[in-house]
Amino acid sequence: MPSLFTRIVNGEIPCAKVWENERCLAFLDIMPVTPAHTLVIPKQEVDYLFDLDDPLYLELMRASKTVAGLLKKATGCARVSVGVFGFEIPHAHIHLIPMNALGDFPFPARAKAKPEDLAAMAGKIRDLRA
Repeated sequence: MPSLFTRIVNGEIPCAKVWENERCLAFLDIMPVTPAHTLVIPKQEVDYLFDLDDPLYLELMRASKTVAGLLKKATGCARVSVGVFGFEIPHAHIHLIPMNALGDFPFPARAKAKPEDLAAMAGKIRDLRA
């Protein structure tokens, strides 16, 4: 069954489109964190961002940069933050969130990592390069 975003691409579900080209589409999130919170998607349905082939991945990043510039001008925000979570809809997408302060995004509480835990994880990741 096509993802919700594929149905939007196909015109089966309406969206508040803000930008598009042949391979990517950007539209306003219906549950925005801040006004003008935008989703940028590849029109091709691929579940996981890092499974996109390199040309499409790079095009999605360029599209996100273009749309972020438009959002900054339209909202006058200090920055447009980027989020990739990937659990809500099984279709790769990038969240662009206009923000004026870190408090504009509801980050969960975090605890400082222990140096030994950081060293162990860094070693585990480095070992995979071999």
